[in-house]
Amino acid sequence: MAAEKTKIKIVTDSNIPVKRSYKKADVRGKKDEEPGRYPYTRGLYPSMYRERLWTMRQYSGFGSADETNKRFKFLLDKGQTGLSLAFDLPTQTGRDSDHQMSEGEVGRTGVAISSLKDMMTCFEGIPLDRVSTSMTINSTASTLLSLYITVAESQGVKPDQLRGTTQNDILKEYIARNTYIYPPKPSMRLIGDMIEYCSKKVPQWYPVSISGYHIREAGSNAVQELAFTFADAIEYIETCTARGQKVDDFAPRLSFFFCCTMEFFEEIAKFRAARRIYSKIMKERFHARSAKSQHLRFHVQTSGESLTAQQVDNNIVRVATEAMAAVLGGCQSLHTNSRDEALALPTEQSAKVALRTQQIIGSETGITKAADPMAGSYYIEALTDTIEEQVWKYLKRIDRMGGAMAAIEKGYFQEEIRNNAYRLKKEIDGNSRVIVGVNKFHDAQDVEPALNRIDPEIEKKQLARLQEFKSSRDMTKVNGALAALQKAAEKDENLMPLIINSVKSYATLGEISGTLTEVFGRYEAKTSF
Repeated sequence: MAAEKTKIKIVTDSNIPVKRSYKKADVRGKKDEEPGRYPYTRGLYPSMYRERLWTMRQYSGFGSADETNKRFKFLLDKGQTGLSLAFDLPTQTGRDSDHQMSEGEVGRTGVAISSLKDMMTCFEGIPLDRVSTSMTINSTASTLLSLYITVAESQGVKPDQLRGTTQNDILKEYIARNTYIYPPKPSMRLIGDMIEYCSKKVPQWYPVSISGYHIREAGSNAVQELAFTFADAIEYIETCTARGQKVDDFAPRLSFFFCCTMEFFEEIAKFRAARRIYSKIMKERFHARSAKSQHLRFHVQTSGESLTAQQVDNNIVRVATEAMAAVLGGCQSLHTNSRDEALALPTEQSAKVALRTQQIIGSETGITKAADPMAGSYYIEALTDTIEEQVWKYLKRIDRMGGAMAAIEKGYFQEEIRNNAYRLKKEIDGNSRVIVGVNKFHDAQDVEPALNRIDPEIEKKQLARLQEFKSSRDMTKVNGALAALQKAAEKDENLMPLIINSVKSYATLGEISGTLTEVFGRYEAKTSF
């Protein structure tokens, strides 16, 4: 019977075979590495969290700008150290709240931002020179950053004082998330414009957060998450260098966003391998000389896909486990999901528990006392090496295809993700992958918690506010700003100053997106089965 059991193949989530035990021979030939030194496997800084904990950045934003402002102030009062803003689908796809396709979606998945007035309300009473703000926005990132800059200036805060991040990773939208507006080429132009503009005018801002999170949540494994994210990063960097920008001028303000799932040791190893791979890409491929250009700075969010609608309190344990792996892996900032997010946007109480989870890890567990405390584990080191090796194989294959853009157009990333997602679903359905409360350890009766319900009146109030805003404008000024933006879009100018001017002239997000769509067109996805 014992012999039979040894034949069972034990693998990680990425299908990496796992031995019964690991020993020195499994990591033979490894050189000692120090935290804070190239290739940064053990962390970006020598002391890591001994000097400063990661930024605790809880993702929030729902309903109206008023409601979001109240949640921001609540979280800051409870000890959150950075803001993270979620937007509703109309805002993400370049539509004002009063667009016919926005009906029923206003304020549902995040806050509705159509105008400068909305953005002013969202950050009222929050000094933007004292907080850093992350905005999960992609196709309309240039407009949202322009709104943020304008709000800051109304507070007397200069653009060069602003700290924060716009996600602005359009390539992963074509791969996994689908909130694109324009075709890839003009979308890449907008990203290049933002990176160039921020390097000169908003130097403390991260204009792009290259995201593996959504790739992972769509069904990829850890190796694919890193490989596809770094392939996208290479495409962005080459876009900037092709415009004549020097890599050391903009690379220090590139950031990344990864997922952390329940495969505890593999996730720790993934983050360690990621730093090593990226530093080699920057040094060997792009000849970056600055250490900051070689640094992989990344935010982590615990996995939304791992949350279950059944037995929601179990999600607190899942989130704590994933958060600990992210910290042991050396993240720079972290969002912990709330227990009820498989069912709805989180309640205030659930959001507080999620924040307290990070605070307990940082203050009580002792895992912050040593940099990279998992280093030297034969299993962790072997996993780190294997993940790195497999990521390089993917990157070489993608290079042979012509890079990330070509791979996306061929549907390669999408097909790889679909295949892995199908494998995971079969394992769950076949009970070979246990999900507590879903396919094992059921409760006879599951009690649904009190949920955060979005008041339907919020949409009506938002439409009334937007109508009032639009009716009080000087349309000559609005139309002039939009005409100048369209003219610049038809040429080769950097569009950021024109978008900022449009915002200050009280053009709405939808009007700005509509103007750019007239020039760039609207992207239609190619569907394959």
